[in-house]
Amino acid sequence: MVQSRLLFGLTIFLSSFLLFLVEPIAAKELLPVFGGSAAVWITCLVFFQTALLCAYLYAHWLARRPRWQLHFGLLFLACIAAIAWALPKAGPTNVSNHPVAAIFGALSLSIGMPFLVLGATSPLLQVWLSRLETSDVPYRLFALSNLASLLALGIYPVLIEPIFHLRTQRLAWCCWFAAFAILSGILTWKTRPGMHKALHTDQAPSAEVSPTPLRRKLLWLLLPMGAAMQLSAVTSYLTANIAPIPLLWILPLAVYLVTIILAFQFPKVAPRWVVTRLLVILLASLGYMLVSVDQSLPIRIGILFFLLELFVSCLFCHAEACALRPAQSAESTLFYLLFAAGGALGSFMIGIAAPLLFRFNYDLALAFFVTAVLALAVTWVNGWGQRLLWASASILLLVLVFLIRTAYERNTPVAVRNFYGSLRVKQTVGYPGATIRTLSNGNIQHGTQIFSPELSRTPTTYYAEDSGVGLALANCCEGRPRNIGVIGLGAGTIAAYGRPGDRVRFYEINPAVIPIAKNLFTYMRDSAAEITIVDGDARTSLVREKPQNFDVLVVDAFSGDAIPLHLLTAEAVAIYKRHLVPGGILAFHISNQHVDLEPEIVQLAKSAGMQATRISSPINDERGEFSATWMLVSDNAAFFTTPEIFNHSHAPVSNPKVPLWTDDYSSLLPILRW
Repeated sequence: MVQSRLLFGLTIFLSSFLLFLVEPIAAKELLPVFGGSAAVWITCLVFFQTALLCAYLYAHWLARRPRWQLHFGLLFLACIAAIAWALPKAGPTNVSNHPVAAIFGALSLSIGMPFLVLGATSPLLQVWLSRLETSDVPYRLFALSNLASLLALGIYPVLIEPIFHLRTQRLAWCCWFAAFAILSGILTWKTRPGMHKALHTDQAPSAEVSPTPLRRKLLWLLLPMGAAMQLSAVTSYLTANIAPIPLLWILPLAVYLVTIILAFQFPKVAPRWVVTRLLVILLASLGYMLVSVDQSLPIRIGILFFLLELFVSCLFCHAEACALRPAQSAESTLFYLLFAAGGALGSFMIGIAAPLLFRFNYDLALAFFVTAVLALAVTWVNGWGQRLLWASASILLLVLVFLIRTAYERNTPVAVRNFYGSLRVKQTVGYPGATIRTLSNGNIQHGTQIFSPELSRTPTTYYAEDSGVGLALANCCEGRPRNIGVIGLGAGTIAAYGRPGDRVRFYEINPAVIPIAKNLFTYMRDSAAEITIVDGDARTSLVREKPQNFDVLVVDAFSGDAIPLHLLTAEAVAIYKRHLVPGGILAFHISNQHVDLEPEIVQLAKSAGMQATRISSPINDERGEFSATWMLVSDNAAFFTTPEIFNHSHAPVSNPKVPLWTDDYSSLLPILRW
């Protein structure tokens, strides 16, 4: 029996390890296809939670109707799908019109079947083991599975992503999946004879065990839903305002898994009275911070505070769910099923429903409110003290949602939210009485226009005349008409540089940006240049187009402070170079609070046989100019000796520890500004 338990434990450990290892690999693989959007991971998270629900539903069904032939068939199909996923793939295609459906479809076709089999393994084997041993459900194996998941998430950004290419990662994962399939097949065959007999015994009526009340079953669903809402909201905030990278996907997910391990394996480590008091303090503190909608925290403080709040909230939800779990094996798969359904529902509400229902981003505030309501529900039986505490907290957090809405709507003529982010146009009055409009995505401004006679056609923010892009445009063409390409439309500020005879071609992936730039800002309408806009991912569009012969190609497609990695690889630079005239200039906007892109741009320039220089420009509040950093890259050595370029440029900083990014390899870990 000891050997049998070891085999069960090893199979559950390996299945959970592979389950959570495939998540960052598959999601990172999809980033280039969808323009590097931070919403890619959140949508993937919704898919993973939904697929896990399907896996638990399958386990729940199979535990009651043993069909070992079916399970063998699914293992075989999953192996075929894993091999197909590991094989080399064609280049990305543009699917920006329906990104959520496209992500679900791509993941279903690639890892859907292996994910289903892996997800069903832990609850299924726990039931099989309890029936073979005629004992209670071994919930410790659930903690073991989450420990394996945590290990996979921990080693990926540290040991796997920085060392191995995606192709190698897929092949190695496929080999380990084959080993899992063999172990799972052996267990299925060994437990086959006793399953029917154990099933009849398990389903026999018992006078000692009463059915679980409906209220408790409802909490099996709602408590995991609250934890999943917290996970999705915090992850969305971090990836949208810092970078959509596996490192920042994994940190919240790892915290989420740690709380499951503590709740199921070490319930006495954090007593309820400690957790509830910490929860009140953290919800109040971060709720107060959220009222300042235009403020952001430094990366270290922000990550620490939000992860701490996520830890306490998820620990509370998971510990309460664990305390309500059934003791009899007959209902164990139902518990897991509702637990997974809650996770899928919570991630769906934040990742899919919220962007469709709300113009502004209330995700964190809504997650806080739901957590407080759940705390009220589970502590209701503890007397009026707890009832008053959590009823007050729930009301205050609901008020917070309306306060945030009021703050967002103030001086906001237009706000739009979709898969690619939360866009907001803010209108204020500045000195000397001129109207100022600002386009922002999250907390990051993407363009400002001052509607005064002398400044309405003046480029502002990061695009001032003494900025890197301003100097590149002024010194690129010696008085002849210019052909300018711009990746990232924003408010259309660069159109202000357009002169008669110039051509400016914008590439914009977010369809909501184009009408805003056309109707609420006048840079493009007032420009003397010929303006064209290409809708869709810039890299995909450039691959399809014939050479455009740009004199200057501007790469400024950041959403918030997030980095679209697929626009900063050696393959991407090769595409850009094909569209430049001989001696043309690439202008990379690298102003960023959290990531130092300078060493990577140097590596990309060297790989392409080009030179690079850095140009930083100062703040000028009167003209609406921000401090900006640009990297200018060209194979024209004479351009860098031009007096205006030479006098404003600085020798770029090279770091040999920063590897060259390719479509198959990238890691932001070495260049994060901690």
